[in-house]
Formats: sequence, C-alpha cells, structure tokens
Amino acid sequence: MSESQQKKPTVRNVRIEPGYEGQRIDNFLLALLKGVPRSYVYRIVRRGEVRVNKGRIQAGYRLRAGDLVRVPPVRVAERVHTTPDSRLLERLEQAILYEDRRLLVLNKPSGIAVHGGSGLKYGVIEAFRAMRPGERYLELVHRLDRETSGCLLIAKRRSVLRDLHEMLRGTGVDKRYLALLEGTWQQERVEVKAALQKNTLRGGERVVRIHPDGKEAVTRFRVRERFQGSMLVEARPVTGRTHQIRVHATHQGTPILGDAKYGDEDANREFRALGLKRLFLHAESLRFRLPDEKELKIQAPLEQPLESLLARLRR
Repeated sequence: MSESQQKKPTVRNVRIEPGYEGQRIDNFLLALLKGVPRSYVYRIVRRGEVRVNKGRIQAGYRLRAGDLVRVPPVRVAERVHTTPDSRLLERLEQAILYEDRRLLVLNKPSGIAVHGGSGLKYGVIEAFRAMRPGERYLELVHRLDRETSGCLLIAKRRSVLRDLHEMLRGTGVDKRYLALLEGTWQQERVEVKAALQKNTLRGGERVVRIHPDGKEAVTRFRVRERFQGSMLVEARPVTGRTHQIRVHATHQGTPILGDAKYGDEDANREFRALGLKRLFLHAESLRFRLPDEKELKIQAPLEQPLESLLARLRR
C-alpha cells in the first residue's frame, strides 16, 4: 500500500468530555484507533507513549471528565470495507432477544467471538456495526467467551454503557449462568471464594489460575438437576473475572463438561459421544434497572443441542 493510501500519523490530544468518563483507557484507544491490533494498543500504553494529563497510566485506568489523553502517532492503513458473511448477519439478527433505543440483548450463539482479532475479521460487535450503519454508537457492555452462549449486552448510547459498567462493578446487574458439571456435590448450594490470576503460556494462550496474589473472585452455585455422574447448576458470578465460573468449577473438583482448557479430557470424550460438541456454559439471564427506567429481565433459551443432551440424561 502506498503512502498516499495511508493516514499520515500525528500526535493527537483528546479531551474527555462529560458523559464519557468511566471508560477504561484500553477500550477508549481500541475504539479510537480502529484497525490497529490490540497487541499494539497495549504495547504503546505499556511503553508510556500514551499519556493522561502528561502522566503514564496502566491499561485499566478509567478516564475522568476533563482528562487530556495524548495519543502517539499511529499509522492506520485505510481499511477495505468488506461485508461479513450474510449467514452470520442473519443468524445474529435472529438471535436478538430484546432491543430498544438504548440497548440490545443478544442470545449469542456458541462458537462466535464477541469481537474480531486473533485471525478473526468479524465478531459480534463488528457484525452489528455492519448491519446497523445508521447507529452512531454500538459498544459491547461485557464479554462472553467464544464457546459460551447466551445473554450479551450491547449499548447504543455512551451514557448507557457508563451506567451499565458502574452497575456491573457493583451489584446492579444480576447475571445467571447454566453449566453442566462433571461429578456431584452433597450440598444444594456452594459458594466459591478463590482469588484468580491471569497467566500467559507459550504461544500466547491465556489461562487463569487460583492464586493468593490474584484478584478477589466469588461465585455462587446452586444445583438445578442431578444426573448419573453429572449435575446441571446455576452459577451466579458475584465478581466478573475472566474464566471465573470455569476455574471455580474446576477448583471444586467438578469441571464444566466440554471445557477443553480447564476440564477433564476423559469426561469430555464420554460426553462428546452423547452429543456434547461444545462447552456447556450458557449465560441464561440478566436482570437490571437503568436509572429512571423499569426493571428488565431477559432470559436466553438454551441451544437445541444442549436441550437434547439434557433430555438424554433425564432418560
């Protein structure tokens, strides 16, 4: 690509306006520098090339109204606008559970990433931006692992994103997951309190471990149904750490079935023969109330292969 086809990089100084505070600096930069690899964004933050009020910051820094953000020269190639596969767009359109002027809730299918990257051109958010070119603002409120299905929130307004992020940091959003675990517990309810720490292995694969120096993490489990050698549980993550439910379930000696990263290989092989081709983790419901609005409760039905598996286990 010639120089004329590229944007000439210059230093930018961006003032954060009221209404945009609370956003993490890494997410702000990823939105501002569309097309730049995530790894590069984190690198320029780590090197101190990004400054807030002339000082160095961490990737988790939350912006405040009036902050002055220095963005270093970053060359962004002009992107060739392509359209996501029409089958993906149709599948996502059909998966919408709720939509109004402020937000959208999707029953995300398993196997679809929430955002592009790591060799993926399109994730859920890129696909929705392509489907809704008239929407001025579409941002993920939270994330789900690629293999996890269920309720995914997308904000249509910056103010709504800010409100929901604040609620997610506290107790304003009630999130419930369904998981099929290997083994069984004597108790009906189990609360797991175990700090989690992210680790990166060779090849860039990220795993999360129980570690006393990690971040506080709490998950509350409740048994919904028991089967021979497995159980269906409801999981309520009180905190929202990466892979929290998966790691906490394994920590109890009852990993989620179909979990290739933290699960039991022999049990996964046994359940593959019964038809389980994916991680059995599903974001079943969300309940929250935005300021000056009525309470919303959204429930996402299980995908048919998971329903069929449960029917087999009941027999």
